[in-house]
Amino acid sequence: MERTISLDLRHTDLGYEGRVVLHDVNLSIQSGEIVCLLGPNGVGKTTLFKTILGFIKPIAGSIVINGRNIAQFSLKDFARLVAYVPQVHHSPFPYKVRDVVLFGRTVHLGLFASPGQKDRDIANSFLELLEIRHLAERSFSELSGGERQMVIIARALTQESRFIILDEPTSNLDYGNQVRVIRKIKELRKQSVGILMATHSPDHAFMIGSKVVVMDKGLLYRYGTPEATLTEETLKQIYGVDVHVFDSPQNGTSPRKICAPVMDL
Repeated sequence: MERTISLDLRHTDLGYEGRVVLHDVNLSIQSGEIVCLLGPNGVGKTTLFKTILGFIKPIAGSIVINGRNIAQFSLKDFARLVAYVPQVHHSPFPYKVRDVVLFGRTVHLGLFASPGQKDRDIANSFLELLEIRHLAERSFSELSGGERQMVIIARALTQESRFIILDEPTSNLDYGNQVRVIRKIKELRKQSVGILMATHSPDHAFMIGSKVVVMDKGLLYRYGTPEATLTEETLKQIYGVDVHVFDSPQNGTSPRKICAPVMDL
């Protein structure tokens, strides 16, 4: 098993052109753990992601991977450490699913090198892991939203990065596909991959059993387990609506908490 490494934000102020959006962010993500990020629209999740990915520089503080500032990595070396899965992905070209997933190997290849059998085996292994190998010869552009999301996650895994950033991976998916994607994300702990996932659904955090970061008013408002962090009071604070948080019926399965908004009659 690969050794555990960490991605750390240390006293970082994040924003644009000197305007601070997030203040004094301290956050550590270990390879092999999942951290769910929740907060209202406009709170700074996109700013956080762009800064971690190196698209914008922190106004203050530092972002390091195993103690090394991310600014010191080449683009290729950084891509071997951190992968990104956007909310939606559209390809203007009719690539086969197998080829889309294989693109994840480019960060391990030389300038004019082509993928070899090892690269194809790695791509196939993640198609198998996400149970989408049957889609391998399909055109990516013909897939459903849920299938596309699984393919892009497989591409990120094929990149063999130690961390993956998921930006609302269930956005625009129907309920069944949301559950399938969340189940697979939960299983990725076994791959020693660290995941930072933005979501608008507290239930996703309860389903995964991850750590939770709650953002509000330019700060990391709460950090901890879903049970300790996603209380009725906290959800009321950040979303402005009354929510009941209660234990689900066991029915032979492991119990977990679920959320339900309070609806006025």
